Amino acid sequence: MEAGNPLLDDYVLGLPGTERPKVCFLPTASGDADHYIVRFYRAFSPERCQPSHISLFRRDRTAPDPEEHLLQQDIVYVGGGNVTSLLGVWRAHGLDSVLAEAWRRGTVLAGLSAGSLCWFSEAVTMYNQSRPPAPIDGIGLLPYSNCVHVDAEPRRLDAYRELVADGMAPGYAAEDSAALHFVGTDLHRVVTSRPKAKAYRVAPGEVTPLESHFLGPVAVAA
Repeated sequence: MEAGNPLLDDYVLGLPGTERPKVCFLPTASGDADHYIVRFYRAFSPERCQPSHISLFRRDRTAPDPEEHLLQQDIVYVGGGNVTSLLGVWRAHGLDSVLAEAWRRGTVLAGLSAGSLCWFSEAVTMYNQSRPPAPIDGIGLLPYSNCVHVDAEPRRLDAYRELVADGMAPGYAAEDSAALHFVGTDLHRVVTSRPKAKAYRVAPGEVTPLESHFLGPVAVAA
């Protein structure tokens, strides 16, 4: 998401603890947009990792079997776009179950925007700008709700608070440049690629800022 700022991508690459980890990109939420796939390979170059991607909208007969390939990865990185389309396509191909199995085996599952929302039991989507923010069921690996882009589009957070007050599972909201790192189903920490980026715990009647860790160098006053 941040051209020229690789801090979050670098953080994700370091999580498996192996040199040149296997990283598979799932651009499903963008309809497997070519420009997005190109951006992935630019950010995750062969010098840093073993990159690959799986296109579900345009299957190539020479492409690897999605289930077999995903279960061999150290990291699965999910791009942004339409989370409703993403979840529908995954479920049609059985990838929701495959990704759950990969997670149980220890694969790092990561992503931005729709690639964050998808892992939770519930989420707030606003892909259709002409409609108000709406709830959607994710694949449920994390038993919480999730909302993203709350600094860029403040009405998302207002809608999220209302949905949680009305019965949506409590959960987490994130500003752009802030990432929620879970180990198992427990929030391990919040990391950011900008010093002031924030994430929040959202429960009925409360929005609590979470302590965050900036991944870049700390500025020292002269």
